[in-house]
Amino acid sequence: MNAAGLNAGKAVPPNRIGAQARLRALQAEIIELILERELEPGEALPTETELAALLGTGRNTLREALKVLQALGVIEIRHGFGMFVAASNFGALADGLTFRARLSLRHRGQEALELIEVRRVLESALIGGSMALMTPGQLAGLEASVRRMEALAGSGESFAEADAEFHRRLFEPLNNGLLRGLLGAFLTVCRGIQRDLGGEDVNLAAAAALHRGIYEAVAAGDAELAAERLGSHFDGMRRRIAEAAGVSGRAGE
Repeated sequence: MNAAGLNAGKAVPPNRIGAQARLRALQAEIIELILERELEPGEALPTETELAALLGTGRNTLREALKVLQALGVIEIRHGFGMFVAASNFGALADGLTFRARLSLRHRGQEALELIEVRRVLESALIGGSMALMTPGQLAGLEASVRRMEALAGSGESFAEADAEFHRRLFEPLNNGLLRGLLGAFLTVCRGIQRDLGGEDVNLAAAAALHRGIYEAVAAGDAELAAERLGSHFDGMRRRIAEAAGVSGRAGE
């Protein structure tokens, strides 16, 4: 077979492209229906039969669209009970980003570096606003997380949970549910990257000291220093990704 024949064999058939476009359009219609009916998370959607009639589509095509929406966290399918608008759930986002980051480590690690950079920019940009709202009790809770990390590091134990707790508490004053979900997703991504890199940094004491430095800047009310130290907090992971994938330690370089 010649090259043209090989390329033709790899092409996506036009009817397949059309089917994918129709499926995406159907997904959009279902989302619009949810919005138009002002359905809240936990409320039931019409049955499959009703949806198929409303949207003028077959049951099999409808089921394909519903499965995609379930994977995206838009709806929840409870077999035997029906379909419901899903509550806020960043699990699908975290799973997708973790996959992309881990896959990139098999090549040049660029997407992993970019995800770390997004998290760095997000936390560094928001720390000043969170500090302005932080109560003495919240500050004490932040220090408690640092003390926990230091104690675990002293025993040679991993402190991934204490680290996650520290970052949750760092932005707790903002009382922003979307931010909590995004930060949780990024923490999941970072853990996936760490697992592929062989676990956490071996120098647990140094990692705990980094968090102590962030806390001290927050306690001193120095937002600029806190943002700077938060940015430096990610240098170790960037360096490990770069070493593993053979690229520069900064995204985009």
